[in-house]
Amino acid sequence: MKFSKSICTKKIIFILNFTLALVLFGCEKEYSRLSIQEELLADVEKFELKTNEFLQIAEKETDQKKLRDAFKSTRLSYKKIEWAVEYFTPDPARFINGPALDELEVAENKFLPPNGFQVIEELLYPNYEPKNKVDLVREIKMIKANLNQVRQSLSAITISDDFVIDAAKMQINRILALGITGFDSPIALQSIPETKTSLNALGILIDKMDYKGAKSKQIEQKIKDLCLQAEEYCHSNSDFNTFDRAYFIKNFLNPIHKNLISFQKTNAIKNIDKNNVVNPNAASIFDKDAFDVNAFIPSKEYQYTDQKAALGKQLFNENSFSKDKTRSCSSCHKPDLAFTDNLKTNKSLQGGRLSRNTPTLTYASLQNAQFWDMRQLDLEKQSTDVIQNKEEMHGNISEITEHLNKDKNYLKSFQAAFPKSNKIEQWQIQNALASYIRSLNAFDSKFDKYIRGESTDLTSEEKLGFNLFSGKAKCATCHFIPLFNGTVPPKFNTSEHEIIGTPAEKNSLKISPDLGRYTQHQMPQLKNAFKTPTVRNAAITAPYMHNGVFSTLEEVIDFYNKGGGQGSGTIVDNQSLSSEKLNLTEKEKKALIAFMETLTDEKYQH
Repeated sequence: MKFSKSICTKKIIFILNFTLALVLFGCEKEYSRLSIQEELLADVEKFELKTNEFLQIAEKETDQKKLRDAFKSTRLSYKKIEWAVEYFTPDPARFINGPALDELEVAENKFLPPNGFQVIEELLYPNYEPKNKVDLVREIKMIKANLNQVRQSLSAITISDDFVIDAAKMQINRILALGITGFDSPIALQSIPETKTSLNALGILIDKMDYKGAKSKQIEQKIKDLCLQAEEYCHSNSDFNTFDRAYFIKNFLNPIHKNLISFQKTNAIKNIDKNNVVNPNAASIFDKDAFDVNAFIPSKEYQYTDQKAALGKQLFNENSFSKDKTRSCSSCHKPDLAFTDNLKTNKSLQGGRLSRNTPTLTYASLQNAQFWDMRQLDLEKQSTDVIQNKEEMHGNISEITEHLNKDKNYLKSFQAAFPKSNKIEQWQIQNALASYIRSLNAFDSKFDKYIRGESTDLTSEEKLGFNLFSGKAKCATCHFIPLFNGTVPPKFNTSEHEIIGTPAEKNSLKISPDLGRYTQHQMPQLKNAFKTPTVRNAAITAPYMHNGVFSTLEEVIDFYNKGGGQGSGTIVDNQSLSSEKLNLTEKEKKALIAFMETLTDEKYQH
């Protein structure tokens, strides 16, 4: 049988088109985009493979370079999934990449020893000792054990878009406060390459959100471009000590966070309340309204209002709270001195000296514990503690409540602040005073305005100081950005103490006899432990430390530069601060002080 040329041609074209369709259909099926959860679980598997490889090397090798290379590679694999592990499975995350310090359960008088990457880092740096092989292998196996729990949890949950966006925003804040500062790589100093990997993961994450609108696509592309540019910046500027964090935050991290908010709003992705400390609508963590003081209150009836704060200001200056009617809260916490007194320690009612320095009340509301020894969990209890302290005010809160109920003006003020109540109650006095303190968070310093993009007014010396503070000098590993206190990002639901070996007297090698938190909880890890205060307004709140031993910021920096008490030669068995010298130059010390001066609130600037 013969076929015409045209029929043969048509048949060939049909066969080719059919074959092409099969190929395309097959390719599409084979290479379809993985969901966020599928991609995440695939990355978890890759992390497990890296962990297994690391374990095999640790069991067989003593070569320091091979062990370190395996460690770095495994950590980078973890950074790919950190956004999800930390967000969805925080308990096992603590034992994969938590701080290399005992985790204390003070209420139960027990502690959990540290585990994970940061413990491993201390085994491998500055030098690996083969005798530590057993410990190294154990720590890697601990990571593997916790990884099983992570996998099970991430397989079982539904990872919806609202949680993904919230986790992405939290990861930006984690990179900003804990990543680029070296918090979780304090010895190996691999923070910048790890930041690159973390941002790469976020770029892929946003790419998989797959929203169709033109505006959404535009914002999505902007986020991916910023992540890529930030990665390139990390690649080109990978040295930890010279990395320009001020530039990186202002030009990459803040804009990424701002665009995540825009992406969320454009696609009507709801907010969730997993982290109630940070305002979910804040463009960045440096916004004036980024932090919610109500996240630190005992219960909902204690919520902040302007009326309560106004009443609290009046009570703050009330002398009748003290037994001899001569002392108010403002006697020690002077408003014009950022609510300090510029004294080493203030006078007691008996005429002697109090044992501890008067800390600033500015930003005190953004902490999870009060007093140097952290003995009270909230500002309400703090006020009563001071009023009834025999050395400070020696007042009686019950008598004060009775006295105020007889005062018509106060009754009127309390009625305005607490409209549901017909009489003045003790908790209301506490709440009003606490509310006034909650009103003292300005976030309007020179640094705040610069980092938010409201001004370009930061000198090269001040920028260097910030980069030192959050880099080489390691200040930000305890005084966390952006509160610059011990409240731990990115959840801000705990506040830390430190043991730094503060001397009893200037230039003395004898440690301060004040045992700090140990006086409340007799655990050896708490001897000489004190709350990490804010560095905001530090330039005007001298003297420093719990006992006011240092008169100037220069003395403080010199103390830390030597490695704290232990580095200076003082015996401090449980020092949490590294005793290694910082090796700061005189220029760098000056720059650090210049930066800290930019943290002074506008009202205190002269």
